[in-house]
Amino acid sequence: MLMVEVDEQFSDEELPAKEAEDTPVEPAALVENETEPMAETPEAAPVLAEDGRNWYVIHCYSGYENKVRHNLEQRIESMGMKDKIFDVVVPTEEEIEVKEGKRRTVERRVFPGYILVQMFMNEESWYVVRNTPGVTGFVGMGNTPTPLRPEEVSQILKRMEAEAPKVKVTFKPGQKVRIVDGPFNDFIGTVDKIDMDRTKVRVMVSFFGRETPVELDFLQVEKV
Repeated sequence: MLMVEVDEQFSDEELPAKEAEDTPVEPAALVENETEPMAETPEAAPVLAEDGRNWYVIHCYSGYENKVRHNLEQRIESMGMKDKIFDVVVPTEEEIEVKEGKRRTVERRVFPGYILVQMFMNEESWYVVRNTPGVTGFVGMGNTPTPLRPEEVSQILKRMEAEAPKVKVTFKPGQKVRIVDGPFNDFIGTVDKIDMDRTKVRVMVSFFGRETPVELDFLQVEKV
């Protein structure tokens, strides 16, 4: 379990009154738990890149990712750390959702409450990142921030660069849905099966007094 250490640098106005609606989703394949503050001299993390730069995960309040990224980018600029902290990324992906019969594309955070930082880890760079307003800690094993493996970074970045937006599924088997497109437009049915690979859903519709299975695209139905 991740231990979240509250950063006192948030002002009372900035602190959220409660956890944002998005529950932080831990990138479980990437990390195990969040680190406690480093000792005066941080232990060296395993170096995976030839030039010493690696990607690390930091934790912040869910819903404040972009604000924290902006804070960190300002500190990197003002403290002259561009040669040690190279990139700050909030992983997002585009998603299509159907609401009130209308389709819209929204940007969804892949890991709410987490930010990726590419940096050369030493005492100075750790201090700049860790003491950024809104950052509650690094993620890793014990007291040492753990760098992501190259394949993990590649997978996340590839997910962000996907050409086709994902379709947001707001229903599950057994729930009532309304068909919003096609010959059964405005019919109400019950979800029977969801095929994530084909982005198809099978809905049982009452047609001439009989329950009839109808296969539809995710975008052709919406939750009642």
